[in-house]
Order: sequence, then C-alpha cells, then structure tokens
Amino acid sequence: MLVMPESAPQTLLAFDFGLKQIGVAYGQTLTNFASGLTTIKAHDGVPDWTVVQSVLTEWRPNLTLVGLPLNMDGSESELSARARKFARRLQGRFGVDVLMIDERLTSREARSLIREGQEESSRSQPSRNKRKGQDLTQIDHLAAALILKSWLESPELGQSP
Repeated sequence: MLVMPESAPQTLLAFDFGLKQIGVAYGQTLTNFASGLTTIKAHDGVPDWTVVQSVLTEWRPNLTLVGLPLNMDGSESELSARARKFARRLQGRFGVDVLMIDERLTSREARSLIREGQEESSRSQPSRNKRKGQDLTQIDHLAAALILKSWLESPELGQSP
C-alpha cells in the first residue's frame, strides 16, 4: 500500500471511471483540497488517451486515484474489472502511481449535492429554462472529487489495481 509522506505536499488526480465518460478531479495534500476538473468522453469505457495524457501532463500528479465501483455488498462486478483495467493502463501507458479507491455511493452523493445546489439556485434566481433533473455533466467530475476526498481522509483505503 502506498501512503504519501507527511513532509512534502503531494498533488493528486482522481478518475471516476465510466463507460460513457470519466470524471476527473484534482487535489493536494497540503490543505486536503479536492475539486472536480473535467469529464473525458469514453466509448465503451475507452477514453481518448491523448486527452488523458494532456490532463496528466498539465497537472503532473504524484499519485493517481481510480474509483473502484463495488456492489453494495463489497463484491466486484464487471464494471469493477473494467475500472481496474483502466487503472492498469494508466500505470502502464504513463508510468504514474495508481491506487484504487472504493467509490460506493459517490455518484449518488454527487447527484444529491448537485440537486441541493440547483434548489438553492432556483430559490435565488428562478428560471423558466431550468431543467427538472440534475446537470448530468457535473456528476462524474464531482464524484471523482469525492473519491479523492475519501482518500485524503483515509489514505490507508487505497489498494493496488
């Protein structure tokens, strides 16, 4: 298990793997900051690797985290295996350190946070053009930020791909 040393601040990227898009978040250990960055489109779980490379080059993380989508009982699914494959490809293609982080409920929590933000926004600025549902483009990178935040709070939870 990889645990970052206390002495030097570290930069991190987290990926919320999905079949259609992959959320990306940035964070660092100095202030335990985590924030959603972007969403990378994917085709059946395969991203445009040049986009992944440009994100890694721009942010230069010391550690990369990938969400591990487990079933509620803790067992793995086909999506878990595909997320692990994505993590291994990140390691192999780009030579970055990668840890998997249990991501159960992060997408649900991200939807809840977005819904709360929309309710506050609609109370302060009602809009006829507001969609009734959540802004789905924000869910994946917010879920990646939640994955990153969970590692910042408990780095011992990280596991090898």
